[in-house]
Amino acid sequence: MAKAKTQFVCQNCGTVHSRWAGKCDGCGEWNTIVEEDPMGGIGSGPGKAPKKGRAVTLTALSGEIEEAPRIPTGMGELDRATGGGFVRGSAVLIGGDPGIGKSTLLMQAAAALSRRGHRVIYVSGEEAVAQVRLRAQRLGAADTDVLLAAETNVEDILATISESKRPDLVIIDSIQTLWSDTADSAPGTVTQVRTGVQAMIRYAKQTGATMVLVGHVTKEGQIAGPRVVEHMVDAVLYFEGDRGHHYRILRTVKNRFGPTDEIGVFEMSDKGLREVANPSELFLGERNEKAPGAAVFAGMEGTRPVLVEVQALVAATSLGTPRRAVVGWDSSRLAMILAVLEAHCGVRLGQHDVYLNVAGGYRIREPAADMAIASALVSSLAGLALPADCVYFGEVSLSGAVRPVAHTAQRLKEAEKLGFSAAVLPAASPDLPKGSKGKWREVDSLPDLVARIAGSRLKAPADQEDG
Repeated sequence: MAKAKTQFVCQNCGTVHSRWAGKCDGCGEWNTIVEEDPMGGIGSGPGKAPKKGRAVTLTALSGEIEEAPRIPTGMGELDRATGGGFVRGSAVLIGGDPGIGKSTLLMQAAAALSRRGHRVIYVSGEEAVAQVRLRAQRLGAADTDVLLAAETNVEDILATISESKRPDLVIIDSIQTLWSDTADSAPGTVTQVRTGVQAMIRYAKQTGATMVLVGHVTKEGQIAGPRVVEHMVDAVLYFEGDRGHHYRILRTVKNRFGPTDEIGVFEMSDKGLREVANPSELFLGERNEKAPGAAVFAGMEGTRPVLVEVQALVAATSLGTPRRAVVGWDSSRLAMILAVLEAHCGVRLGQHDVYLNVAGGYRIREPAADMAIASALVSSLAGLALPADCVYFGEVSLSGAVRPVAHTAQRLKEAEKLGFSAAVLPAASPDLPKGSKGKWREVDSLPDLVARIAGSRLKAPADQEDG
């Protein structure tokens, strides 16, 4: 009798090994390789004869659309992140740290859709029915018609949601708890996760129901399981937030039906998540306008302008190697800005500790924050407070030049709406609004900006015109 073949699969990246090893060659993680049966799962069975396929119907791109392409939830921030609502027949993957509020967000979304007359099914694989009901009562969703089930078997879930009227939205919380009879491995393994996701996506495409899958994240902040899962679904959203702050950000990193890098901002309370229509006011709520080392950055998240305060502290060090501590920004980018300041601007920071923080726990991801960071560093070193009514944005190159960035008009419009009357921005920005020429100061290079800050020469535009 032939010996049964086995394979060893890394549970972190999905790399297949011929034998067990302590360290994965694909991702470098330790103790993540698990033995699995290659005969189980979709597409397995190398000894089987190839099955003859059946012809499918080919249709043209033109034609009538029977149903509305999207299902708006009525939650403005969630609809913004998804591009206007859930698309029918799509699969959406939502990830986030434990306890960040994923289940709370989805319960509120399910209740909102149910109140709009949609059929919603919530399948929990981690909590009992009584636990989910307690959360629904706390969130004020117990009076809705959301259908609830506590099940982890893929075949049982599909049989349950298929036996009656097609649902508009199905929530699976979470994909790591699913297991299928076709895969001979433990729940949460790469094979089981891939099999369960494939089955759920197939159901969504065939019936037109929207499938929302909840995924756990690893210690690096990535959704656990094989990366192929993120490629299989139509949209990937990350629910982010700092436990020390009360706000949460729903960030879109992939969306086949809308823009990426969109964000929805929520505030956590004892009654659930509250939408924050103007996140700039939230991030600037406790700002100290007279403190040195603080600059307001006018950033963009997808199509939404966001103003946030950047705080820097430069202090003399007694250590042989100065400290560089960064919260909310890329540490490599900070090292580059420090090198440009020292090489081209004569700002000596080699004997100083540098601490950088983005207020409110917000995380900046775009290089347009370079000029705001540099301004905050020079302001802290010189002990001079920057103008309270001024915003900063622009990308700094290694030569010290300031490069233009996109969406200049939207950044300036958001700043004016919040009461900022001045801005420091790159010269020759492509989309400057007309009729407001005196409200900003264009900068060609970083040495020019440093000289203005160090000499306390950042005056109002009207004063410059008079002089």
